Formats: sequence, structure tokens, C-alpha cells
Amino acid sequence: MVKRTGPTNPHLQQLIRDLRKLSAQNQVKLWKRIVIDLQRPTRIRRKVNLYKIEKYLRNGETALIPGKLLSLGNLTKKVEIAAYQASQQAKEKIAKSGSKFLTLQELMKKNPQGKKIRIIG
Repeated sequence: MVKRTGPTNPHLQQLIRDLRKLSAQNQVKLWKRIVIDLQRPTRIRRKVNLYKIEKYLRNGETALIPGKLLSLGNLTKKVEIAAYQASQQAKEKIAKSGSKFLTLQELMKKNPQGKKIRIIG
């Protein structure tokens, strides 16, 4: 049987530690769920295109993507999008639409209670 090692990226390891700590401090299950998704192998981590965000979010909501944000589709709504990774084209489209892109660390500081956040993917 193969021994499970988890992510080897030091930035991802630190993010996972921070998420666990925040989850324990505030008793928020959302952050624990994100830890589980980020610990998955890269090849099966979530990949979300902008058209899904356009389809499932309303104006003013926050999307959380525990994986990579890709640029297929257009975004017309004013939303906040937080993702572990994002393509440069996706970031440009988000900026053009008037929406805001956040890293997971920024979202953790802004909304530690995890209120009104949708996990997409």
C-alpha cells in the first residue's frame, strides 16, 4: 500500500495549516471542507471556468474555488471570487467585469466566519 504524503508545496502546506487553525478557532466547518479539497492530488483538484460562476452566482455573492479558476466564458456580474490558483486570463476578465479576485488568504482575513460564501466546482 502506498503511503499518503499530502501536498509538497510549502505555500500550500502553510495555507492548509492556517485554514485548520481558523476552522478550530471560529468553529467553522467551511474551512475544514476547503482543507480536504486542497489536500487532494493536483490532477483531481477542482477546475472551474468563469461561465460556471456566471451561471450559479448572483450579484454581490462570493465564490470560493478550492482549485484553479480558468478563463472560459464571460463574467458580467459583480461578484468576489477567491481561488487557490487562477489563470492570468481569468484574472484579466474578472478585472474587466468590475468583479474582484481574492486569494484564499485574503478571504480568510476578510471573512473568517465564512458567511455567504459558495463553494463552486
